Amino acid sequence: MRQIDHFLPNRPAGDATGRTHNVWNPSTGEVQAEVALGGADLLESAVETARSVQPEWAATNPQKRARVMFKFKELIEANMQELAELLSSEHGKVIDDAKGDVQRGLEVIEYACGIPQVLKGEYTQGAGPGIDVYSMRQPLGIGAGITPFNFPAMIPMWMFGMAIAAGNAFILKPSERDPSVPVRLAELFVEAGAPEGLLQVVHGDKEMVDAILDHPAISAVSFVGSSDIAHYVYKRGVAAGKRVQAMGGAKNHGIVMPDADLDQVVNDLSGAAFGSAGERCMALPVVVPVGEDTAKRLRDKLIPAIEALRIGVSSDPDAHYGPVVTPEHKARIEGWIDTAEQEGAEIVVDGRGFSLQGHEDGFFVGPTLIDRVTPQMKSYQEEIFGPVLQIVRADDFEHAVRLPSEHQYGNGVAIFTRNGHAAREFAARVNVGMVGINVPIPVPVSYHSFGGWKRSGFGDIDQYGTEGLRFWTKLKKVTQRWPDGTADADNKDAFIIPTMG
Repeated sequence: MRQIDHFLPNRPAGDATGRTHNVWNPSTGEVQAEVALGGADLLESAVETARSVQPEWAATNPQKRARVMFKFKELIEANMQELAELLSSEHGKVIDDAKGDVQRGLEVIEYACGIPQVLKGEYTQGAGPGIDVYSMRQPLGIGAGITPFNFPAMIPMWMFGMAIAAGNAFILKPSERDPSVPVRLAELFVEAGAPEGLLQVVHGDKEMVDAILDHPAISAVSFVGSSDIAHYVYKRGVAAGKRVQAMGGAKNHGIVMPDADLDQVVNDLSGAAFGSAGERCMALPVVVPVGEDTAKRLRDKLIPAIEALRIGVSSDPDAHYGPVVTPEHKARIEGWIDTAEQEGAEIVVDGRGFSLQGHEDGFFVGPTLIDRVTPQMKSYQEEIFGPVLQIVRADDFEHAVRLPSEHQYGNGVAIFTRNGHAAREFAARVNVGMVGINVPIPVPVSYHSFGGWKRSGFGDIDQYGTEGLRFWTKLKKVTQRWPDGTADADNKDAFIIPTMG
């Protein structure tokens, strides 16, 4: 049995808890490895190491820090195939999709390579008589990231790339379901020239999460996961005096206007709803055709497209998507399909009980299309996180705007239309954090930022880009003057609040 360990340069004596977690091969249904689960003692060791290396790293000039990022970028590119295969073997997504996972994280590393430019502060000469004012961004110290199973390369790089480039040390707690890629990233980061201990990986479950949230030396925590846990992380971290950004679940809608190119819509929906077996927080699991005629035409085109999807093992180059991550998750997805059926929805294409020949024990769920879904249904209100597409019919444009705006989640949304006015109006009015116009998965590029609203995001600052820089730094403001010692000042002036007039 392969053993997956923490990535720490210094290990305390007797740190082992004796607890492990199974890492499955989703394509075969077999346990392929065990990952060690740590606790508070292990985290304390990681924090002590981070404390020892962070001050010197923060004092390293930004240009030299950027060179480490450039080298790390080169190593990621050189090891792309290895990383994708490792990721696929534990997660289940097909290799090309795994490469996309790595690439979207790499884009944030590329942004971090420009840290000398983005770290520059502001300066005002002559803000008052002989007075200048300037600001500087300084690192927080030690940051931590708690990342989900569905993007084991991208989301860790979103977090630690910005945090470390800004001068912080970083402790990563990845998902115990697919932990090998985060460890490999940390190994490559050291190879790129980063000091040992600057990026550490600790594995664990709730015990480790709580230890991170409670530790006084960890100044900021970034989290991505389910909304209930995101809310818990946010509340507990903030109560401990930390800066916290906690991204939660999603129920992204795709609005289809009557004038949309339905062939293009069906192509986009197939990938956005079923790619990566639907295990994406930016997947598009709800399609909202506007008007009954649009709904009928869309459904007629969706059924043959869905039935043509190929499900295969993660290494199958012809597969559109692979298995889901664990047997428990497979059961959960099929349970939501059961719920929708019990609620009165119409199961148009049923993916329950799907079995792949030769891999009957794999965690496969067939593509599922559910029609006649209404906002009152629990299966609509909650995140399914699987290869399931629901059709919710809208009477008109106003109804279509209300559906995502009134949903508890506000992560992403898309509108498909040829009408520029409708698209502009929708983007301005919809109560959702990220909007796509004829773009089904509107994940912003690395020099913007990522973040949802409502129960999709807790905290005031988004991921990566300039927002990420704000999150991982604190702004220091300096007001200075250099008197020449000859001024004949009235002592009474010192008792009046200074003004710059």
